[in-house]
Amino acid sequence: MPRRAYVTRIHARSPDDVEALEAAIKRGEIEARSIVAILGKTEGNGCVNDFTRAFAVRAMQSMLANHMPREAVGRIAMVMSGGTEGCLSPHWIVFAAREVAEAAEGGALALGVARTPDVPGEHLGRRSQIELVAAGVEAAMADAGIASADEVHYVQVKCPLLTSERIEAAEQRGKTVATRDTLKSMGLSRAASALGVAVALGEMRIDDIPEEAIGRDFSLYARRAATSAGIELLDHEIMVAGMSKAWTGPLAVDHGVMHDGIDIEPARAALERLGIAAAGQLAPAQRAKVKAVLAKAEAAAAGRIRGNRHIMLDDSDISSTRHARAFVGGALAGLFGFTDLFVSGGAEHQGPDGGGPVAIVVSRD
Repeated sequence: MPRRAYVTRIHARSPDDVEALEAAIKRGEIEARSIVAILGKTEGNGCVNDFTRAFAVRAMQSMLANHMPREAVGRIAMVMSGGTEGCLSPHWIVFAAREVAEAAEGGALALGVARTPDVPGEHLGRRSQIELVAAGVEAAMADAGIASADEVHYVQVKCPLLTSERIEAAEQRGKTVATRDTLKSMGLSRAASALGVAVALGEMRIDDIPEEAIGRDFSLYARRAATSAGIELLDHEIMVAGMSKAWTGPLAVDHGVMHDGIDIEPARAALERLGIAAAGQLAPAQRAKVKAVLAKAEAAAAGRIRGNRHIMLDDSDISSTRHARAFVGGALAGLFGFTDLFVSGGAEHQGPDGGGPVAIVVSRD
């Protein structure tokens, strides 16, 4: 039978606020057993010590265990992205899929998930992590029934980071780590994960990626990867979203690549390909059709945006990823007309330097 995808965006009052999600489950609007992934924006700092992500995951798991077996809860990819700076609103995006007695006509949104084995600390930020993620993306594509990489529009990876404890464990095994700076380890993990997506989707070959290029040579980048690092896991949670003729329903996804933080035209072009044309900000009726906006944000390493200097990399008080999230969130909110946007900071090898991919899910009803 064909499968049908469902996407629901829910506001959150706090990192552990699962009341609205549970209410939707009780009303029958969301079938708990059909949930394949939950992406969330939580109001932490998005850095190493952002425990709002783990807090949110724990709250989600505890609530869902009341509606489905715990082992089924463990199969849901829960990707929490910390940081709702500027206008960004905390929220959850629930992705679900189930078999339906409907004819598959023309293609629709297809979803697939996978988890990798745990990555030892000595492999983080290195080619072995690229290979591990590439295999995980291929498994998620198979789960979605997506045969061609050309049908993939978005790959979300939640990846681990190094802590002092994990560094010590690796060194006790006689191994070295890519960095002893835990904050830098977040960037390296995101970087290697993004390159793994690029390898899996045929955008580059593993043999063309020197290990020393990871987190350094940003001329190498994926066009459909969104990676987020967190302290709450040791493996990789992966969700693939694409289009497949084997799926049915009104939902569709497309993507673009922003070349800098104010380059909203690729998002506008993706909307037009999805049947929503707007010269300015989306009108309320158009806005209602948008089910999710998923984007990456990064401060340009050159320290300039279209020739003008920015200080995102020079601020000792606030991480550049926090500046970038707020900046890109504001730019995209101006186009879409709402603020519950899944904008994730840290776009190493995810789009060109200073830019990043943006994917949009809409209902064609």
